[in-house]
Amino acid sequence: MTREVSTPQLLAPAGSFESLEAALRNGADAVYFGVGKLNMRSNATVNFSADDLPELSFRCHSRGAKAYLALNTILYDSELEEARELCRKAKEAGIDALIVSDPAVMRMANAEKLPVHLSVQANIANLETVRFYAQFADVAVLARELNLEQIAYLCRKIREEGIRGPSGRLFQVEIFIHGALCVAVSGKCYMSLAAYNSSANRGACFQNCRRAYTVRDTETGTEFTIDNEYVMSPRDLCTLEFFDRILASGVSILKIEGRGRSADYVAHVVRAYRSALDRWLEGGSLSAEELRKWEEDLASVFNRGFWKGGYYLGNKLGEWAGCGDSQATVRKEFLGKIVNFYRKISVAELRITSGKLRTGEKILVTGETTGAEELTVEELLLDGRSIAEAEKGMTVTFRSPVRFRVGDKVYLLTKRSPL
Repeated sequence: MTREVSTPQLLAPAGSFESLEAALRNGADAVYFGVGKLNMRSNATVNFSADDLPELSFRCHSRGAKAYLALNTILYDSELEEARELCRKAKEAGIDALIVSDPAVMRMANAEKLPVHLSVQANIANLETVRFYAQFADVAVLARELNLEQIAYLCRKIREEGIRGPSGRLFQVEIFIHGALCVAVSGKCYMSLAAYNSSANRGACFQNCRRAYTVRDTETGTEFTIDNEYVMSPRDLCTLEFFDRILASGVSILKIEGRGRSADYVAHVVRAYRSALDRWLEGGSLSAEELRKWEEDLASVFNRGFWKGGYYLGNKLGEWAGCGDSQATVRKEFLGKIVNFYRKISVAELRITSGKLRTGEKILVTGETTGAEELTVEELLLDGRSIAEAEKGMTVTFRSPVRFRVGDKVYLLTKRSPL
């Protein structure tokens, strides 16, 4: 298959410093995040503050990655000054671009000479719209509902016509490659607003689409559940099986959804797609065995099941999640926190405050500067003695090739029974 694109950028989500570190450690080329309330995941994450922008920028740039700030909600007049101040602070902090959908924020960013990346909520689905927005932006996330032929057509016409953004560079196309999908057109949903007066388009979605519903006959009172499915909750998008076709379409930025997800989710998803992208860039095809391994890795963290064709292959939305919870194949159980790390001998000290830990079991350690690291505990020591099992109240040590920090959280990882 002929390749018509330069090296695509792998863009990862971060809703916390743990997730940010996980993204950077596992090969993200760029990271996107929100601060305060003016972003589409304001209620779904711990969220950063405007004061964190210099640190976010520094951490990304020190690892050779770009830092993008999402400021992509619908804005009211009372919020314009706050948005303007955020643009100013983003510029001062060295943020590389703003992800926006409101034309007011586009104007603010242009005034600060901050590059603009258009959010999927701009619903860009045709060439004329690309030509229009190229006056103000350098990048656009295309509408979720486009198929690969439509995406490839837009990428080709941008090159042929030499459509350029304010930077003078060719306009770039960005698409989602993994993560949650919404029943609404490109994420523009009004269900939460209608039911709870809490707008999904202002980062405050109650996710009532993710629930099971019962249909009731108003005449007889008979109730029944529709096929035992969550009929408004789509499975998560997963594009690994046709990843080579996405890369050959000409897109420039590959976006992973998940600012509301945990650090281990970010680590696993970024690692899988980084591996697939690197394999493709090396000139190799993606083997069935590699795809199976990467998909197993993706299935081990939060997911609602996978929709493997998506709109990209022209499929009709209709593969629904079979339950309201995560279908991850691995369960996390909190054990305790790291209370010391002896760097010279690479030994971590763990105080267990919940559950039990046995030798040979696998753990996850997360922290703001640790990210998300997994390892198998080969030996547990209590007061210098080797023990087979540690329980609540004990402080034990174990060797680790990875440096941990005081306060890092430790979780036991176990296989989960199928739902």
